[in-house]
Amino acid sequence: MEWKTHGERRIHTNEWVNLCLVDVQQPDGHRWEYHVVRLRHLAVAAVVNDRREVLMMWRHRFITDSWAWELPMGLVEDGETPGEAAVREVLEETGWRAGPVKPLVYAEPANGITDSQHHVFRIDGAIYAGPPTERNESDRIEWIPLSEVRGMIDRREIVSSGSLVGLLYLLMDAAMR
Repeated sequence: MEWKTHGERRIHTNEWVNLCLVDVQQPDGHRWEYHVVRLRHLAVAAVVNDRREVLMMWRHRFITDSWAWELPMGLVEDGETPGEAAVREVLEETGWRAGPVKPLVYAEPANGITDSQHHVFRIDGAIYAGPPTERNESDRIEWIPLSEVRGMIDRREIVSSGSLVGLLYLLMDAAMR
């Protein structure tokens, strides 16, 4: 059953987020204005080395006042592809220059309230280029063995949806080989 959209109006907008009221009608005829958060696309990078370790950042998220491990990620800027954004974010946030980039998985983490799209990429063969230029992104950067990731997820040391989707896909892919 498909909902029908009759129109949309923005009630708040800036470079990061647009909050909209969408005039929707359900299949039973009920019609009302539904709050929708419109966001830029997000690029996520699962950087893997030859030792089966993944490059992660330990960071604080003030919104939830929590610390957790995350994959490098960031918004796709105007004029760049999600893959280009993933490469840029890895270099800016970790100081590692990306090797070959390949799409890993696509996700819409909360498509009942937002149009946020997460484009997750696998990057192999990264080379250290120097300290990160985005110094406020993380407290530390480490290579984490993939064999430890499941336990970290279970202990809620990894909680961001973009990181979870990418890491779980990596683990699933490894288990199938």
